[in-house]
Amino acid sequence: MRSRLLFLAAVLLCVVVPALASASDAATAQHADPIAAVVLSLAVILAAAKLGGELATRLGQPPVLGELLAGVLLGNLNLIGFQAVEPLKHAAAIDMLASLGVIILLFEVGLESTVSQMLKVGLSSFAVATVGVIVPFALGWLASAWLLPNASHYVHMFLAATLTATSVGITARVLKDLGFSQTDEARIILGAAVIDDVLGLVVLAVVSALIAAADSGGQVSSLEIGLTLFKAIAFLAGALAIGGSISPRIFSVASLLRARGVLLAMGLTFCFVLSWLASAIGLAPIVGAFAAGLVLDPIHYRDFVDRGEHGLEELLQPISSFLVPVFFVLMGLRTDLSSFLQPGALALAALLTVCAIVGKQACGFAVIGRGIDRLSVGIGMMPRGEVGLIFANIGLTLTVRGERVVSTATYSAVVAMVIATTMLTPPTLKWSLNRRR
Repeated sequence: MRSRLLFLAAVLLCVVVPALASASDAATAQHADPIAAVVLSLAVILAAAKLGGELATRLGQPPVLGELLAGVLLGNLNLIGFQAVEPLKHAAAIDMLASLGVIILLFEVGLESTVSQMLKVGLSSFAVATVGVIVPFALGWLASAWLLPNASHYVHMFLAATLTATSVGITARVLKDLGFSQTDEARIILGAAVIDDVLGLVVLAVVSALIAAADSGGQVSSLEIGLTLFKAIAFLAGALAIGGSISPRIFSVASLLRARGVLLAMGLTFCFVLSWLASAIGLAPIVGAFAAGLVLDPIHYRDFVDRGEHGLEELLQPISSFLVPVFFVLMGLRTDLSSFLQPGALALAALLTVCAIVGKQACGFAVIGRGIDRLSVGIGMMPRGEVGLIFANIGLTLTVRGERVVSTATYSAVVAMVIATTMLTPPTLKWSLNRRR
């Protein structure tokens, strides 16, 4: 098995990747079909993603980490003089597919949780999530202000926002593999992680809107901060309230259609409409995608399931298996390892990682009740995973007066923090839970 994996990796590096160079040159020809370069680029990305995911799984790590590291490896082949992969970093078609993958990913994360689950976890999970946002944000701001004293406060603000995220998917997988998914600690962690995602998306919406206002030359006042915060909360609350009452009727009417793929089409339509609405009021489209997932409950499309069709989460799997790895590999491609040679880059990555770990460990002190393993709760909230990468990717698109908020070195430091917290969570959580056993 190992020899077969090595053979596939050799084919990828020695045959497919070099073909990108010729495809890129051919794309500039007058009569070349532009789709040729795109499909070859996707072949490289998907093959690298699956090889990286397989290797990570064999090492006891989440597959998403392997996909990210595969992108880092490909993206830094230029350091040894291999330039064929460079066009992938800024290819408009690949970037569009990756952005679509992010929307699908957040839609899936929302589908895995429901409002009723959030209400059931009680006050303890809400307290854990609140501390898990406030403390990392404060530590991130202080770390950025210390190591980047000449940077604007928008840089400090955004770096602080990236530390608020928690990857509920990674923690849920670890708890399930260890057989602890039904414990009190697991319920608190998973409930808090979902609430943390909601609060983190609100923070991201506010920070992004403030930076956008500053870029357009507007004055960012406390009134505008309050207005942006109100819009974010009102959108999520409105989507949950109105969508929760409308979506059952929409899917009930749609169930009268007998064509194939109706449930998947309606689910994606619901997701895309809310993503557009979020963007229309100045929020990130991923906020709408996450809200759409939260709104939709399996009972809403029960008519489809009762007649023998698959559920929406299962129908989304082939699409997410295609689009989501494109996002993770692209994030790795854009990580420039040579940027760590810049003064202070490694220090920033190390300090952000420490703040990310310590900030989430503070969650344990917010647990309400006796007999709960507070250390395990803090460790379970630690991985940033895909949510942290989404925050970092949005930072690459933000500018203030023509200057990017997140530089290449800063972005690479954030990716290093995401990798470190994601890698540390499975072994440390296993140790912490087993010591109680």
